[in-house]
Amino acid sequence: MSAPLRLGIAGLGTVGIGVVDLIRTEGALIAARAGRPVKIVAVSARDRARDRGADLSAFAWEDDPVALARRGDIDVFVELMGGENGPARAATEAAIAAGKDVVTANKALLAHHGQALAEAAEAAGRVIRFEAAVAGGIPVIKALTEGLAANRIRRVMGVMNGTCNYILTRMESAGLPYEAVFEEARQLGYLEADPRLDVDGIDAGHKLSILAALAFGTRVAFGAVELEGIGRIAIEDIRHAAELGFRIKLLGVAQMTGRGLEQRMSPCLVPADSPLGQLQGGTNMVVLEGSAAGQIVLRGAGAGAGPTASAVMADVIDLARGTRYPTFGVPAATLAESVGASVAAPAPYYLRLTLQDKPGALAKVAAVLGDAGISIDRMRQRGHSEPTAPVIIVTHKTTRDDVNHAISRFAATGVVVGETVAIRIEAV
Repeated sequence: MSAPLRLGIAGLGTVGIGVVDLIRTEGALIAARAGRPVKIVAVSARDRARDRGADLSAFAWEDDPVALARRGDIDVFVELMGGENGPARAATEAAIAAGKDVVTANKALLAHHGQALAEAAEAAGRVIRFEAAVAGGIPVIKALTEGLAANRIRRVMGVMNGTCNYILTRMESAGLPYEAVFEEARQLGYLEADPRLDVDGIDAGHKLSILAALAFGTRVAFGAVELEGIGRIAIEDIRHAAELGFRIKLLGVAQMTGRGLEQRMSPCLVPADSPLGQLQGGTNMVVLEGSAAGQIVLRGAGAGAGPTASAVMADVIDLARGTRYPTFGVPAATLAESVGASVAAPAPYYLRLTLQDKPGALAKVAAVLGDAGISIDRMRQRGHSEPTAPVIIVTHKTTRDDVNHAISRFAATGVVVGETVAIRIEAV
């Protein structure tokens, strides 16, 4: 059997220890499938004295991840620290400069610096692999770069943040308001240290921008992703959506149009009986639509020690086998500059608004929608107490620009009270 593939692991949190445990328990299986042993040589983390529940005594320790990246006795630098800048970026750059291949789970790093890192790696004859950066244990990167390599990708779509999916499904199942479930998720440790990364759609937007680059042959353009989080979703919206046959999901969609690349991460209503609608808890799902293969649905655990370590090791085993290809599937220099396009594809919309309970109020709202070119498919007035009445409207297909134009004119009617909620209904 060939010489071992030697790893240096930076970051010993949940995923890092998951990788250590997986190599320890499945070392023989990994060696058989890789064609050579895989061994950990050295590790790095912020606190050497912390009890991580794993025996790390067999590995050399580096307090500085950059020093780890430069060690002469490692072949692959495994970056599991996280963060778009700071030690993660510095150590990854150092590893490439030192002639190491890189395996990372860091979606923020790739979303912000993926192009520069890919160019540096390819210039040095090195490889960056990142299956674990998107959707945890789901092999979506391999699906795009290998399984669907002969397809033109028409659309990438999915639920890519398990915390948001947990919050939305928990709101529905328990009948709890957003604030209560948010606090529950925080106490369970589901939220990032900065919760905005989850609930504002930033984490999922990082993942979507990476998938879009792979799918459409463009440079990663996270800044062009239209982001809207789930903080405005009320329990009333969850209930009304269910009554209409829908569920609300934080949904990422990327597609190439004649105007450019559309990328959006926002709450959407999806049919309750669709695969996305049936997705519960912290599970992720990615839907890929190929010109030859049609629609491919990938579902699985989007986070956690085991699933993410599995994805890390899939990349490590590929490197051990000698499987090498450019970071984003094609040489970085050939990736097109992404031309961002605002979302203009028409779709039905769900509107929730509160009206003053007086004659002619509905007629005024309908007139504003009609003037904006929006026709009404369904309208429901919910149970209420004077002097206001909640109203639910489902429109026929329209654009977000027309919806926003209509909402901006509601105040002038004198009958709409407070803020109007508008949520796209996505065809899945």
